[in-house]
Amino acid sequence: MNPFAIKINKMKKLSLLSLLMLVSFFTIGQQSTLKKITERKMTKGTYTMVVEGYDWGAAVSKVILFNESSISNINKDNFTVLVERSTECMELKGAQAKGERSVVHAYVSDEKGNLLEEGNHTTLVLSVGPNIPISSPLQYTRNDKCSGNKWVEYKILIVDKSSHQIWDKEANRIMPLLDEFDLTGSFTHHNLTMSYAHFTPKTKNKKSPLIIWLHGGGEGGTNSTIPLLANKAANYASPERQDYFGGAYVLAPQCPTAWMRTSEGVITRGKVDDMHNQGLMALIKDFVAKHPDIDTDRIYVGGCSNGGYMSLKLILLYPEYFAAGYISALAYHSEFVSDDQINAIKNVPIWFIHSKDDGVTKPEKTVVPIYQRLKKAGATNVHFSYYDHVVDLSGFYGGDQYHFNGHWSWIYSHVNDSKLDYDGKPVMLDNRPVTVMEWMAAQKK
Repeated sequence: MNPFAIKINKMKKLSLLSLLMLVSFFTIGQQSTLKKITERKMTKGTYTMVVEGYDWGAAVSKVILFNESSISNINKDNFTVLVERSTECMELKGAQAKGERSVVHAYVSDEKGNLLEEGNHTTLVLSVGPNIPISSPLQYTRNDKCSGNKWVEYKILIVDKSSHQIWDKEANRIMPLLDEFDLTGSFTHHNLTMSYAHFTPKTKNKKSPLIIWLHGGGEGGTNSTIPLLANKAANYASPERQDYFGGAYVLAPQCPTAWMRTSEGVITRGKVDDMHNQGLMALIKDFVAKHPDIDTDRIYVGGCSNGGYMSLKLILLYPEYFAAGYISALAYHSEFVSDDQINAIKNVPIWFIHSKDDGVTKPEKTVVPIYQRLKKAGATNVHFSYYDHVVDLSGFYGGDQYHFNGHWSWIYSHVNDSKLDYDGKPVMLDNRPVTVMEWMAAQKK
């Protein structure tokens, strides 16, 4: 179910005057060219917006344009793509508010963006990147109005300078991978209501494992697309990840606020109890009960930051329930984990992922001492990938020389990069080196 259908139906066409206002911030040459176009009789059309998740977050990667007549040749240089972003959470300014998107490729396609030799649609591929804020349909804010990532009002105006046609109304939205999730889940436990998304494996077995992902502090709320898009968690439903597990359910619960919030409205690091763990565990058990083909010996729980805290919390409370944990940017402080608790979970397989330069969940207070205490207690199947920095794994933005925020170590989990242990040696399984997802798929109670 597409959550944007109602919103799209409410969108109005931009008037000719608004078009002129939108281009007013460009250079005189560009403005003059577009003004000449707007003074002529123009054909208006609709477009489909494609939103994808990347290591750094979400971006509008393509627009698909409907043409009244069939076409076979496209020149990307004929198109100008203008964007305005706005949100009720804050006033956006400068490059965050409006700008021109760079068109890097154009081709004839069907309505879903699939390549054709001839057809009635044009797909424009747009430049995206961690330093192109105008490309993001989400905005992260922390103020009295909003907290975390929220969808923005994302208006696009596409101009074909050769045909004098414009496209200014969104007719549809495609979100690869997310569109394969059921985004409508809701569960109430006492006075707590949580939304959730879930993916059903395409490869059906008598029993299928369950991968649970718990989002960070910036993805709380009631829109279940946010935890999957804001930091690429939808990747656990990708064919590459699914292959490791032979097909797996993916469950992504969403907390209304933050997993670490207490009933008093403050954030805990483990010293006192949070207000969500009981309701979350009830949600998980309810989901498993409603899907009897889930293999209860292969239920995996993981998350980042706030979600890393909650993953460890659930393992501490229910060590017999989970087959393994995969935790990045752990926010649970070691000082609030007792020796008895360490002993109780030492036999639970866990793979920790963290960066040394994480200034939010400082490793010397969280993951490093917890890992060391587990190993000292005799844990034999606990691993820890410890990075100097969180770098650009794609190589498009500088590779190892490009450093993301040190808190974003979940990137390594989502792309299945982690393969080295705390000692710098490969994690071995059946006498061969494995990645975190390969390792996790082999864990069973």
